[in-house]
Amino acid sequence: MPLDPLPDWVLTRRRAIGDAIRAARERVKLSQETLGELTGIDRKTINRIEQGAYPTDIDRLLLIADALAVPLADLVR
Repeated sequence: MPLDPLPDWVLTRRRAIGDAIRAARERVKLSQETLGELTGIDRKTINRIEQGAYPTDIDRLLLIADALAVPLADLVR
């Protein structure tokens, strides 16, 4: 069962991953809308992931990494 509330380090790490996703998306000049279309994830969820406000799963991270043509490891370092 997950901890409630989550430790601060988890939320900090989630925001760092969101920052990496945003930076990679901006490098390839994609909008959140376009990234959503490429991944099947709606734009609002992409925004929440980038803000670190949404607990995403590995499947979504894999879809995002693939759409951005970056290794998953680059997003979660």
